[in-house]
This record gives sequence, structure tokens and C-alpha cells, in this order.
Amino acid sequence: MTLPTAHILQVLTGAVAPLGEAGATSAIAKQPVAHPVAIGPQGLAGDAQADLRVHGGHDKAVHLYAWEHYAQWQRELGNLPLLQAPGAFGENLALTGLDEAGVCLGDHWRAGTAVLEVTQGRQPCWKLNLRFGVPDMSARVQNTLRAGWYCRTLQGGVVQAGDRLKLLERPHPGWTVQRLLALIRDRECDPAALSGVLELPLPPSWRKLFARRLEQGLAENWEARLQGAQPEH
Repeated sequence: MTLPTAHILQVLTGAVAPLGEAGATSAIAKQPVAHPVAIGPQGLAGDAQADLRVHGGHDKAVHLYAWEHYAQWQRELGNLPLLQAPGAFGENLALTGLDEAGVCLGDHWRAGTAVLEVTQGRQPCWKLNLRFGVPDMSARVQNTLRAGWYCRTLQGGVVQAGDRLKLLERPHPGWTVQRLLALIRDRECDPAALSGVLELPLPPSWRKLFARRLEQGLAENWEARLQGAQPEH
């Protein structure tokens, strides 16, 4: 197996702040941290989340995003100031050399002195629309599969910009984050296509999603998650 070479371009954290004009709050506006940052079970020291029902927690302790995606977003959206530096998508670790096609569910990665496990891809929500001032930004992120992914912390440690990400273990090489996000995007309910999904170490929200599709043959409604009101996960 050819191991990907990836590095941390920036480490970012953020505080809860107002977002948009309707009274929403979010910690999506991450800022780079110049010094080493501790990672624990709840994520990076100094980082926060506004809605703990759907953000943060052990399964979403760290959000990772490919810096290479920014160039494509610039081609599609123009040179928005938000796209000139990492942090636009609320990521904690902005990476070079690694994206959704290069990571698999259950992967163990060493980041600095910490060890992280890939738990799920990001299901974008309506706050991205407010963040970018683009009414369908959340849908664009979902449709392009340029969503990023989450990790839990297996071993606490310290990370800083310039650290290399090293793959330690890959128990499910056929199940990339990109593949799983595509199944969700494509509203896939075919048992043949979803064969083996429930055998993966899915977080509770994803296990519920795929189990419901297999049982009912119907995909979930995304309108609230993508456009506002009560996010659905």
C-alpha cells in the first residue's frame, strides 16, 4: 500500500460568535494558532462549538480539511476574501496532500504527538450559507464531496503547523470518506450498494442514517440541515 504524505498547513481554533443577521451563533470562524496546541478527547485546547447537539463531542473532536480544495472553490466562487487562507470551512487542521479520497473510515493517523481516528465525513449545514454569503453553499459542499472529515482522539498530544500526518492503521481500506459521502449525497438505498456499511465502526448518527435507508428504502430529508431551521443529523 502506498502511504499518502500529508502535512498540517495550519492549526486553527475558534470561539462562539454571532453569524449572520438572524441571531445565529457559530464557532466556524477559526483562526490560526502559531504555537503548539494540545489535543484531547474533546478536541483542540481553546476551540469551541456553538451547538453541541450536532457539533463537537468525542466523535467530532477534530475537523480536518484539504487546503487543495480552496483553489477549486476559488475557481467556482471567485476570489472571495474568505478563501485566501485556511479556516473558511471551520476546520481545525488544514492539510496538504490529503483529502476525502485518501482517508478511510477507522483510519488511525498520528498528528504531531496525538493519534486520531477517522470517524465520519462532514454533513454540511446551513451555517455555511451564512458564512460564505452563498445561499446554496451547504449544498455545494455536499454535492462536490469537498466536505472534510472528523476524527476522535485516541491518544492525546500536541500538534502544530508543519507537523506530518502519518497513517498508522487502515482496517477498512475500501471505505474512503469520499465513498461514504457519495452514498449519502446520492440518496443510495440499494442493499447491494450499502452492503457492509453497517459492519463499519460508524458513529451513532451515521449508523441510524444507513440503517433507516436499508429498512425503509427511503433517504432522509435534508432541507432543514441544508437550508436552516432544525439541522438534521
